[in-house]
Order: sequence, then C-alpha cells, then structure tokens
Amino acid sequence: MIKVIGDYHTHTIYSSGFRKKGKHAKGTIRENAEAALKKGLREVAICDHGPGHYLYGVRKENIPKMREEIDRLNEEFMPKGLKILLGVEANLVGLDGTIDVDEKLLKYIDILLMGYHYGATPKTLSDGFGLYVLNPISKFFYLGREKAKELNTRAYIKALNKYPINLISHPGSKARVDIVELAKEANKHNTYLEISAKHSQLSVESLKLLLDVDVYFMVNSDAHEPEDIGNVDEALRRALEANLPLNRIVNIEIN
Repeated sequence: MIKVIGDYHTHTIYSSGFRKKGKHAKGTIRENAEAALKKGLREVAICDHGPGHYLYGVRKENIPKMREEIDRLNEEFMPKGLKILLGVEANLVGLDGTIDVDEKLLKYIDILLMGYHYGATPKTLSDGFGLYVLNPISKFFYLGREKAKELNTRAYIKALNKYPINLISHPGSKARVDIVELAKEANKHNTYLEISAKHSQLSVESLKLLLDVDVYFMVNSDAHEPEDIGNVDEALRRALEANLPLNRIVNIEIN
C-alpha cells in the first residue's frame, strides 16, 4: 500500500495578484491545513505563485504575514501530527536563471519551488521574447522548437546554480526542456522533480527517460482548492506505468 506523507505544492487565496482573493485559488492557509490533516498527511506546504506574476502571484508584503500565520497555526496543528511549511512557487523570469524571489523573501520560507508560467513579468524584453513568445509559438510551429527547448533548459540549469531550489514544479509543462539534462543537474543540487497530478508533466514518457538517471521525485497535487490536497493518484499512476522505483519518490511510504 502506498501512503502519501506530504503534499508540497498547494495554493491559497494569497495566489491572487492584483485581483480579489479567491479568484485563482480558493482555500485559506487554515483550510488547506485542515484538509491535509483530514487526509492523514504529516506535512503540507503552502506554495503560492511567485510575486512576479501579475494575475495570480503572491504580493511581497503578504509573505511575512503568511509566515506569522503559519507559525501560529503550527502551534495548533503540530501536536495533532501535521506540520505546515511556507513556500513559494517562484517563476522563471530570466534566461540567465533569474526567478522572482529575492534574498529578502527567501529568509521567510521553508521550501522553494520553481516553475515556468505564462504571465510572469520577464526580467527584460529579450527574456520576454525568449521565454514567453518563443515557447507558445514553438508549440504550433516546428521552427524554433529546438531553440526554445535549449534556451529553457539552460535557464532552468542556471536557476539551479543561483538559488536553493528544493523542487522543480511540473518540469516540461508549458515550456519544453531536455528533461535528462535538467534531471542530471537537479540531482547535483539535491533538487527534486515534480510528478504533478494536475499537469501533464512529468509524463510517463519523460519518466521512462529518467529511469537510469540519478534524480529523485515528489508527487504533488498542485491543489488550488482544499479538497484537492493530497490527491496525487494521477501522478502515482504515471510513476507506476513508467516502472519508476517507488523508493525514488521522497514523499510516500510503502506499507
């Protein structure tokens, strides 16, 4: 029997950007914690979108408030067997590996995720073209597809060398990468790759490419509503179909 012990990618109403809270993700931190406890998890990470996303990024001024709220809630939930972590799902915003979380924000968080999302504010116009114009175009036209993949992979690797990234969220979704090269670099930094229950990546095909690569994984829900927390069946299904050794998934136990 497979037991999920932690969900390290969940969102709350703080993923709101300039819009009213609750438009992108529905639950409060408390509601996410209550859902995680009900599912029997030992840990849950609150990882709202990085502040560089104008539509659903967490506002920088809310990070210290979230830290205080989580510290208070942990006094209540840890005796019950659940630890709440504060994280951020940072956005890749520069071809040089820049993300939208700086040193000031890093001191508040327990876990750092990094992924690619449309709508994040690029570092420069050149970064905007390389990250947010070339990628969608390459999905429909073969021309530039390999160039986009190369640029993406290089940017991810540079980010791994710049920041203490714990997890790469849904690698290969929205922006193609050389998953083998990325996995090799991730392993050097003790960074996990996410098998997302919400996104198409990591896919069965991608996982098969990584069977002989020394890298470890997490299965996460990417929940945007409390009821989805801990729901990782689709991610586990892909891992099993790919014959991925389950001891390489760090947030599950086998009974």
